[in-house]
Amino acid sequence: MTDPVATDRTADHAAIEPWWKSSVVYQIYPRSFADSDGDGIGDLGGVIAHLDHLQALGVDVVWLSPIYRSPQDDNGYDISDYTDIDPTFGTLDQFDELLAAAHGRGIKIVMDLVVNHTSDEHPWFVESRSSKDNPKRDWYWWRPARDGMAAGAPGAEPTNWESFFSGPAWELDETTGEYYLHLFSRKQPDLNWENPEVRQAVYAMMNWWLDRGVDGFRMDVINMISKTLPLTDGPSSPGSPYGDGSFLYQNGPRIHEFLREMHGAVFEGRPKLLTVGETPGTSVEHAVVYTDPANPEVDMIFQFEHVGLDFDGPKWNYTGLDLLDLKASFGRWQAALADVGWNSLYWDNHDQPRAVSRFGDDGAFRVESAKLLATVLHLHRGTPYVYQGEELGMTNIGFDSGEDFADIESVNFYREAVAAGRSPEDILPGMRAMSRDNARTPVQWTAGDNAGFTTGTPWFRVNPNHTEINAAAERANPDSVFHHYRKLIELRHTEPTVAVGDFTMLLATDPTIYAFTRRLDATTLLVVANFSGDEVTVPVGDEIDATWGDAELVIGNYPDAGGGLTLRPWEARVLRRG
Repeated sequence: MTDPVATDRTADHAAIEPWWKSSVVYQIYPRSFADSDGDGIGDLGGVIAHLDHLQALGVDVVWLSPIYRSPQDDNGYDISDYTDIDPTFGTLDQFDELLAAAHGRGIKIVMDLVVNHTSDEHPWFVESRSSKDNPKRDWYWWRPARDGMAAGAPGAEPTNWESFFSGPAWELDETTGEYYLHLFSRKQPDLNWENPEVRQAVYAMMNWWLDRGVDGFRMDVINMISKTLPLTDGPSSPGSPYGDGSFLYQNGPRIHEFLREMHGAVFEGRPKLLTVGETPGTSVEHAVVYTDPANPEVDMIFQFEHVGLDFDGPKWNYTGLDLLDLKASFGRWQAALADVGWNSLYWDNHDQPRAVSRFGDDGAFRVESAKLLATVLHLHRGTPYVYQGEELGMTNIGFDSGEDFADIESVNFYREAVAAGRSPEDILPGMRAMSRDNARTPVQWTAGDNAGFTTGTPWFRVNPNHTEINAAAERANPDSVFHHYRKLIELRHTEPTVAVGDFTMLLATDPTIYAFTRRLDATTLLVVANFSGDEVTVPVGDEIDATWGDAELVIGNYPDAGGGLTLRPWEARVLRRG
């Protein structure tokens, strides 16, 4: 097998523009990454201490989940001060040290931008709730009770929208007798982007961070900042007292206006940065508009279609993945953004369970399926994102009871489901598979105590399989998941076909084999992957001719190269012509 690190097919990585087309981003969830002071919670010192790991992996960008000052109701996505670091994670001086150390290693830093909502402890909201005539009252969404109903009465909320974290999306504030909107936790009131003062305050904050030296932003639920006015009920959800208002606050009527205004106020005239918008409920048609360079809004978006394929209705109704659905989804997004716009590529993040447990086989074929998932994703056209521990093949942890969960979404769902009469035996299988807590177990650095994450008591359970799966063991084993990721990242840096070549989906109706080509000039790469625990042979015909069996193997996920077009369980190969 050819090691792409040693190949002489070297493109000028920096010559591909924009730079993020040939780059790979690594997401850090600081609370669970590494603890430097023994308090059991990951921090900036822990990030600094492990920059060499990221440099060895070869990533170009680190995206930091929120490290701002916060009451930590939603683990930092409830921000009380946008221009300070939460003491849990460190100080601004430490952040500057991290920024300098990362830049010194050629790694850019992207901040998480959370501006659909703030914490209810943010000074803006403290003022807003103090009285109906406070100058900041209109910085948030305040409404009286429904016509003809008393505030606080069941069903008196201004609309029937349900919060993403269960319960109504409105909270009654006793001080003024009105309700405020919170699409997420009741401690996360939504900002009113219709107010130009809000927008200017956000832009000033963004410029403050860019002036400090950060290299861009990942924008949390950014497609929810524009709501459809007036705020009205959504259609009733079966079996629920609430309605679905998502079409009234996702991809709203002024979203493109707001993002273009943001671009002009923050990014225009600066060296090219990275902007990625998290956009739940977004179609490929929306994505083309969001990412069209001719109408500067964001460079790429996170869409959720492919991570919504393995459950029926609510995410807790886990059904497992049908590969045909995955291929149809990925193929549609690759085709839609082929000429205009750009894809972001991911399996894992802080809101998703571990990919190898979800889409692969985390038992007998954990190593092979982790490498296969990486191969398939990284060979698509777009910018790949690696979530901390993904490069180690970390797995879901498994939960014994409802008391094991820590994430607010899981805790609220479990409480409400039990109160509604469902048994834990009925509830837990879906939660074990889909809870966000799976992504938030501490990173497994060593086989030692607490996986080398902390010298204290970890804030959340360490996966007991850290004695087998850990960074020290992965780095030492040349055939490990870590080194496979390293080779894939280097391949993107050195092979322009991977970065910017055309994409063609093959064998769209094959239930087991994922196959596609990437083409640029005279070079064609064929990717074939067996999403099963059985040996299979790639069908030969109009789409894949038999001579591919003799093509050069660029990278594979088994230590020995193998041959022909017969694939072992969970085997993936990248072949080259030209």
